[in-house]
Amino acid sequence: MATDSTASETILDVREIDGPPFDDIVAALEDLPADGRLHLIAPFEPKPLYEVLESRGFTRETERLDDVWHVFVEHA
Repeated sequence: MATDSTASETILDVREIDGPPFDDIVAALEDLPADGRLHLIAPFEPKPLYEVLESRGFTRETERLDDVWHVFVEHA
């Protein structure tokens, strides 16, 4: 899995994952500490993920820089 962790932020760059990234994203969310943040980097806006995040008790902020999407996920 393409992750990098700092004290409170885990970075998951799904551009580096071969195949569908959903399982990798779910695994990163399961490992996310209560005070942590997941920084998801994707080549597309992961709209289907937003409903999953909400149903699992997460909030998110999304921004697009050039052609790359950055989604910041935290526990609600």
